[in-house]
Amino acid sequence: MAERLRLHLHRPWIIGAAVALVSAAGVAMALAFKAPEEPARHAAGYAKRVRPHFDHAAVITEKFETPQAVTRACLGCHPDARKVMKTSHWLWLGDEVQIPGRTGTTRIGKRNVLNNFCIATRGNERSCMKCHAGYGWADDSFDFSKEENVDCLVCHEHTNAYVKGTYGLPQPGTDLLAAARSVGTPQRENCLGCHAFGGGGQAVKHGDLDSSLAHPFEEEDVHIGRHGFLCVDCHTAPDHAIRGRAFSVSVEDSHGVACADCHTKPEHQDARINAHLATLACQTCHIPTFAGKLPTKAFWDWSKAGDATRKDDAHHYLKIKGEFVYEQDAVPEYRWFNGTVGRYLLGDRIEDPEKPTVLNPPRGGIDDKTARIWPFKVHRGKQPYDAGNMYLFPPVTGGKDGYWTNFDWNQAFTLGAKASGIAYSGRVGFARTDMYWPLSHMVAPKEKALTCFDCHGEPSRMDWKALGYAGDPIKTGGRR
Repeated sequence: MAERLRLHLHRPWIIGAAVALVSAAGVAMALAFKAPEEPARHAAGYAKRVRPHFDHAAVITEKFETPQAVTRACLGCHPDARKVMKTSHWLWLGDEVQIPGRTGTTRIGKRNVLNNFCIATRGNERSCMKCHAGYGWADDSFDFSKEENVDCLVCHEHTNAYVKGTYGLPQPGTDLLAAARSVGTPQRENCLGCHAFGGGGQAVKHGDLDSSLAHPFEEEDVHIGRHGFLCVDCHTAPDHAIRGRAFSVSVEDSHGVACADCHTKPEHQDARINAHLATLACQTCHIPTFAGKLPTKAFWDWSKAGDATRKDDAHHYLKIKGEFVYEQDAVPEYRWFNGTVGRYLLGDRIEDPEKPTVLNPPRGGIDDKTARIWPFKVHRGKQPYDAGNMYLFPPVTGGKDGYWTNFDWNQAFTLGAKASGIAYSGRVGFARTDMYWPLSHMVAPKEKALTCFDCHGEPSRMDWKALGYAGDPIKTGGRR
């Protein structure tokens, strides 16, 4: 018996089988004693949306001669879509609002406010209306009551080959039938087509919105990269009125989107972190940097435009636009913000062109209990102003006789005065301006959020004294 056992043990297959049995037993014991996996955690108010898709290719078969014919076909089955004509995406005006620090109410929007990028839309419809959800807005004669001029395709087509051109009309040669047959729920590419390229180029305006968000890694945006969010998951659109506020044109947040819409209760396991919620916006810790993949414009100097001796470079200099500075993987600037901003309006006097005029100053302070410390991209510029009347000016840049054609500021101002109905003194100058852009996209995974030492260590990313503290509040005490 002993001899037979010795012979068997010298056979390789016996040894292999024994090792396999021992390994299997070990794995079984490990599985038996393994702690149960923690179920995937979602925000308390989060609910995965399932959107059925209807293939329109089966019902749309006839060629379209005009884009307006597409809209008429859409309205034939979707009559409620007319409600988009009451929204800011169509009107480029918001509701009546009282601007902080002013009396009375007014309507403001992209149609009538200034910025320190491409400056103004009035008189520049040829180019600016590429991002209007309509067809043919060329001047003040545009009829906002004509429903066939609504552009359904820009938000709903899925071919990624639909491109808007002059005055918002589709580029010549666009296959309208293919675009119409592809329609469905707005995808990220639909939204980014305008919002990632506002201001005349990629990542010019928003520091936290660029084309990398079409298909980002989770390190770049956890909501999209890890969870597959569409823009419309947060920016819902009851009656086609898309929720969200761009403080480049809005002054309050009544129709906005907030983290707490889904994160309805504190998600942190550490009470010390929850204690910060009365002082910090969620974004402050969870967006540690912005413009991680693509650089964003930080400074634009229009006074340097028109120099034919300089070489064009999209990130440094263009003859038609001037000199630029771009930033990448940038650290935000921090300010108190209560969800409202002031607003520079056309005709407001500026005090000193060498001191920045803030076009949309965030409101709130250390003594304002409704305010939180927010992260911002601050875009700084040097833009045209009327040196005689001492106000910022909306020149005509594109089109016939615009600055980009003749490189003549006096002519551009003369045309701008006519388009905007504002007086021109005949004296052209350039003034410093700032614009504040609150950051809410490019949310990092929680493992990449700020730590205590980022703010309370040395060096700190917070300018505590500029925020109204005596020093680091961990040493000097917080607001009361």
